[in-house]
Amino acid sequence: MRTIHAPGGTPGRWAVLAALVVLAVVMLFPFVIVTSNAIKSPAEYSSGGPLSLPQGVYFDGIVEFWQRVDFGRKLWNSFLISGTVALAAVVLSVLNAYALGIGRVRGRLWILVFFLVANTMPQEALVYPLYYLAKQAGLYDSKLAVIVIFTVIQAAFGTYLLSAVLGQFPREILEAAALDGAGRWRTLWRIVVPISRPTLSVLVIFFFIWTWNEFFLPLIFLISNDNQTVPVALGVLQGDKMMDATMSSASALLGIVPAVAFFLIFQRTLTRGITVGAVK
Repeated sequence: MRTIHAPGGTPGRWAVLAALVVLAVVMLFPFVIVTSNAIKSPAEYSSGGPLSLPQGVYFDGIVEFWQRVDFGRKLWNSFLISGTVALAAVVLSVLNAYALGIGRVRGRLWILVFFLVANTMPQEALVYPLYYLAKQAGLYDSKLAVIVIFTVIQAAFGTYLLSAVLGQFPREILEAAALDGAGRWRTLWRIVVPISRPTLSVLVIFFFIWTWNEFFLPLIFLISNDNQTVPVALGVLQGDKMMDATMSSASALLGIVPAVAFFLIFQRTLTRGITVGAVK
């Protein structure tokens, strides 16, 4: 006897779908409120409050905040630091993990434990030593100091993760490359890196977003207005008496949009990388 299934899926699937919709609404609600208040005039905000709908589009708050903090420069600083750190940290992670995961250097386990402990240390414990070293090297209040610091911090996590991935790399492929006369350097860039590209793409995206959102160390090391990043500029201006509620919302919106745009642009790459890693 044939069983006829009702179209549209089971009640369990509908419950999961409904829960996901509710979760999406809850997550998007603050973003909608910030956007709504950013395009309101101060008079509309005063009369209707933060939850009222805007009666028109008012860009003066966004324009005034952009000009006041020189937001274009802050945006460029964040892109430069985050992009450089993401690429440099992945390259350093690949080199370290290739030696630890495939090269099997002596003391591999203790080295990985060291990287893990270094990655779990709070930034507050690193401030004074890094401040002292930056002062001695003449790099204090420079973007290069922040790039070097975050490259090392992100590479510690990347090395720990990639060492586990490359430790499971098929030995047959490496042996075939050795028989064909490929050296270690050529094996790394012609075989290991192309095969591991999905995982490396995910690391680049994560490193970029993590560095973009960093606030504490850039606040300490970037004291000049011309060197500050977006989170630092937003944090310094919070509570400014010259900023009304609509301008504060405009600043929050301008700080969120670049990271969201970057995530949406590389969403397919991120999804593909996670899926390939799960299949492997």
